[in-house]
Amino acid sequence: MTPAAGSADAATSASLVLVQGDEDLLVGRAVRTVVDAARARDPEVEIVDRAAGELTEADLVDLSATSMFGGGRVVVVRGGQDLGDELRDALLVHIGRMPSDVVLVLVHSGGVRNRKLADAMKAAGARVMPAAKITRPRDRHDFVVAEVRRLGGRISEGAARALLDAVGGDLRELAAVCDQLVADTEGGLLDEVAVARFHRGRAEASGFAVADAIIGGDLPRALTLLRQAMEGGTAPVLISSAITGGLRELARVSAAGGGNKADLARVLKMPDWKVEKVARAARAWSDPGLGHALRAAARADAGVKGASVDAGYALEKLLREVAVARAHARDRSHRGG
Repeated sequence: MTPAAGSADAATSASLVLVQGDEDLLVGRAVRTVVDAARARDPEVEIVDRAAGELTEADLVDLSATSMFGGGRVVVVRGGQDLGDELRDALLVHIGRMPSDVVLVLVHSGGVRNRKLADAMKAAGARVMPAAKITRPRDRHDFVVAEVRRLGGRISEGAARALLDAVGGDLRELAAVCDQLVADTEGGLLDEVAVARFHRGRAEASGFAVADAIIGGDLPRALTLLRQAMEGGTAPVLISSAITGGLRELARVSAAGGGNKADLARVLKMPDWKVEKVARAARAWSDPGLGHALRAAARADAGVKGASVDAGYALEKLLREVAVARAHARDRSHRGG
C-alpha cells in the first residue's frame, strides 16, 4: 500500500512516532492521524505542535513532566533536521523517556542533517510513517489509485492517466480532485468520461492545457486558455512552468530517438502513454525550433518571476514565440529542408 493513503493502522498509542519525508500532504496526514487517534482515546488531550525554530528547552523539559491538565499530551516536533545542535542533543536525551501519557511525534525530512535523531527514534522502537516526496510517474499513478480506494471508490486505468494528465503531479490538488470525483460518483467506478466531465471547465483553463495547445500549434486556443487561466486565478509561474515542462519533455523524447515506447518510458522515467503522446507532438518540431522555444521559455520564466512588469504580457509573448518556432519547423519540412 502506498504511504499516500495515510493508512489508519498508523494510529497507535506508541509513545514514539517518526514521520520521515518532506511531502507536505503526507506529513500533514501522518501527524493528523496520530493526533486524531490520541483525541479518540482522550478528547481532552493536550497538543503541542512546534516547528524547529519554535521549539524551546522548556518544551523539552515538558516532555518528561506530567501534563498540567492531568491528561495525555502529544508533542509534535516538525523539521527535526533543522534543529540546532543543543536542542537536538537535548531531544536525544528525552527520546524513550517520556511518561506513558506523552506521545512524541518527530517529523524529519529523511536527509543526512540530524539523521541521528531519526536513527535514535527507530532504535527506541518508534513507529515510522513514510512521507517522502512522490516523484516517479508510476508512484503518482499508484497514489491516485490508492487515494480513490481510500475514499471508497474505484478508478479505471484510463481515468487515472487522464487525471494525472489534466492535474499534473501536485499531490494536494490530486487528492482534492480525487475526493471531489468520488463524492460526485457516490463511490462508484471513475472512468475517463467522469474525469473529462469534471475537468472540462477547470482543466481546460489550466497551465497544462495552455501548454498542450501551444505545443500542438493552436495559438488562438492557447491564448484563450491563457486568459481563462489568468482570470481564474492560476499563478503565472505555474503556467510558465507547464509550458517549459512540456517543451523539455519534447526535447527529451526527441533526443532519445525512436524505438520501443516501453523502453523509452523506462529510460526517460515517464509513463509509456505520455512518451507516445509527446513523440506524436515532437514530429512537428525541429531541433532549432525547439531550441528557440526553450530560450523563449527561459526568458518568460524570468519575466513572470519579476523581470517583467506584466506577467500576462510575458506569457502572451511566449505563446507567440513558441508558435513561430513550431511554424518555422513545419515550413522547413514542407519545403523539404
